[in-house]
Amino acid sequence: MRDLYQIPVSEVRGVGKEKAAELAEFGIRSVGDLIEYYPFRYEDYSIRDLSQVKDGEKITIQGTLASDPVLQMYGRSKSRMLCKVVVDRFFISAVWFNQKFLKDKLSSGLELVLTGKWDQKRLQITVSETEFPGKRNANAGTLQPVYSVGGAITQKWIRKAISQALQQFGALVREVLPEFLLRKYDLMPRSEAISALHHPDGTEHGQRARRRIVYEELFLFQLKLHAFRAVNRSRTDGLAQQVDLPKVRAFVRALPFTLTESQKNVLADILRDLQEPYAMNRLLQGDVGAGKTVVAAAALYAAYTAGNQGSLMVPTEILAEQHKRSLDKLFEPYGIQTALLTGSLTDKQRREVLASLQMGLIDVVVGTHALIQEDVFFRRLGLVVTDEQHRFGVQQRSILRRKGMNPDVLTMTATPIPRTLAITAFGDMDVSTLRELPKGRKPIETYWVKHSMLERVLGFIAREAEAGRQSYVICPLIEESEKLDVQNAIDVHVQLQQHFPSLRVGLLHGRMSAAEKDEVMRAFKDNGLHVLVSTTVIEVGVDVPNATLMVIYDADRFGLSQLHQLRGRVGRGEHQSYCVLISDPKTDVGKERMKAMTETNDGFEIARRDLELRGPGDFFGTKQSGMPDFRVADLSLDFETMERARDDAAALVADSEFWTAAVYIPLRDYLQRQQLFEGDPLD
Repeated sequence: MRDLYQIPVSEVRGVGKEKAAELAEFGIRSVGDLIEYYPFRYEDYSIRDLSQVKDGEKITIQGTLASDPVLQMYGRSKSRMLCKVVVDRFFISAVWFNQKFLKDKLSSGLELVLTGKWDQKRLQITVSETEFPGKRNANAGTLQPVYSVGGAITQKWIRKAISQALQQFGALVREVLPEFLLRKYDLMPRSEAISALHHPDGTEHGQRARRRIVYEELFLFQLKLHAFRAVNRSRTDGLAQQVDLPKVRAFVRALPFTLTESQKNVLADILRDLQEPYAMNRLLQGDVGAGKTVVAAAALYAAYTAGNQGSLMVPTEILAEQHKRSLDKLFEPYGIQTALLTGSLTDKQRREVLASLQMGLIDVVVGTHALIQEDVFFRRLGLVVTDEQHRFGVQQRSILRRKGMNPDVLTMTATPIPRTLAITAFGDMDVSTLRELPKGRKPIETYWVKHSMLERVLGFIAREAEAGRQSYVICPLIEESEKLDVQNAIDVHVQLQQHFPSLRVGLLHGRMSAAEKDEVMRAFKDNGLHVLVSTTVIEVGVDVPNATLMVIYDADRFGLSQLHQLRGRVGRGEHQSYCVLISDPKTDVGKERMKAMTETNDGFEIARRDLELRGPGDFFGTKQSGMPDFRVADLSLDFETMERARDDAAALVADSEFWTAAVYIPLRDYLQRQQLFEGDPLD
């Protein structure tokens, strides 16, 4: 039987070379891609009861004209035509824009079926489609799919193309789920579900089809992750590092503070992984200030005691310098040689670092993406640590890993990830979480104020400066925008300079060069600036213990997790810190964000609420982060299905028959098609 993913989309009747090229822009190259290009919503052409429709909905109603149409012309071509219509017990208005050709066909007493957008306040329908007696609309009484289209690809054309593809090739759709799972959840056969998603016979039929495809997507994704993990665990080509545990314990005891229970537990997991023959792949997540860096330092020290080198990759040069200074303080008593590798090194400095790395004279290197350039070689790389891992693409992280012989990998993030996303985006990793904050950390007091209270906020900034403290002021934009009525960093910088002539006010934004950004951040860190006006480039940045006030303009423009990250820039020293959110939100979601920020400092609770309000997309930003791009499944809605799919996938991969039984061939084919093992054939 032919593979739908190997049949070019041009074999569908009506799809020529030009249309095939246009479809390729949407990622549709094969017949399989086309029939799995699912609609994102449906237009309901069934007759609706006006008492049950919502404002702004597209609806279909049946009624009788109660008046002749009144036509108004605007210029030569624009027109507006109005009629009164009786629909059951309602007396409403119907308006047609630029459809004056209908005037002679409409008259009082005529019965019509009208489709259009409903305006609840005006009791008015803006008509897009008119069905006259005896001329039945082909869409009448149906749910019509709505696809993401553009350019020369129209709704009408793609509906026809998909219908044609199903007619020609629908018999080639292969079932991929085992029979026992179909029975367990009473799922539709795959071919029926795909067809029903494009052409549902009603709402219930469409929901059953969606349930089947959602489970399939989540199950196959989880199967991929669990299979990858199983294969990785079965390999013995990782480094079984001979860690000197007594030395590591002495290192921890000598720290100038006591580790929290969370830190101790996570470190124990890491040490156990380092000694295993398979390569560690662990995600360490913790709230801002939870002490991830010291855990990473202990792990790097453990690798050093085993005779291996370590690397720490961070997203910015100034963060790399900060981490190196921190590691130098911890490692100096043990004679550990550290080095910095960033883009701002001179050619001579860079050559010296590269030579020392290759000869094994450097034990731990801290750097930016400069670490993954082709001319960087290690003598014996044992541990790769990546900080703020979502800032690097999957490819960038894997390049660094390949610079050693399957070294252990620890990735860290200060963006708390709800369990919903952690077991999906990072299902191939072991996830460790730091829940506690180190002793002595004072909770940040957060306030939400309206723009009308700006004078009081400015007074707050002045008082903190008088006390010798520093403040951040964050704006959503760099410069003024015609489209958005929000504050911008350049204007606010000028305003604050004028308002505080005796204070030093700095400016930081994304269009500045790396050197300019570093210069400003160093000045702020060294207390050379009282106030730093910035965009969100400081979301992940340098520790400034003396900064105690975070002011965020137009705070409702930001997601909750981003606001929490920004708030985490203060509260890093001994002094009480504050966060002031300036916002006049116009939406309920905006108000909910402000309330959530004032109610809790718990990053995991913030992340949970953010997921509820916005969905998963904003946690990771780009596709290269590793977040799956599901066609139908929605992680904020389908969490329970995803948990079931994960358990089913784990049980299947653990079953030795999975790798040999003929009944699982479609699933193994799927894993191969996903290039799961980076080119290695799946036996």
